[in-house]
Amino acid sequence: MEKVKTWMASRKEDLFIAALIFLTGMAGFGLGRLSAVWPVKTPITITENKEVIRQLTEKNQGNSTVSKNQAAISNSAGQYVASKNGTAYHYPWCPGAQKIKEENKIWFQTREAAEAKGYKPAGNCEGL
Repeated sequence: MEKVKTWMASRKEDLFIAALIFLTGMAGFGLGRLSAVWPVKTPITITENKEVIRQLTEKNQGNSTVSKNQAAISNSAGQYVASKNGTAYHYPWCPGAQKIKEENKIWFQTREAAEAKGYKPAGNCEGL
């Protein structure tokens, strides 16, 4: 036992470096294994605008910015709204759309129809 103690005392710095290298290798191996176990997230794709509007309306039922009346307006008048004087189109529940006066509103059923008239998607309207 005495020989081991003197051997370790004489090589204390070398043993510390060896332990540090070993622990670093084990940490790297553990992180590599963890990355293989993490689930792969699939991207969300939107395929139909009416489905998105329905989901957003259901999601925001308790939210004061989206009411049942606004959802009914969007379904009966159109899916998108723009101002006669503006350059962007919005979902009916977006903040910009709520500022448009009723007499200045133009309704579109599709994004393509709005873009064909020269409107672009609103920057402050999520999902456009």
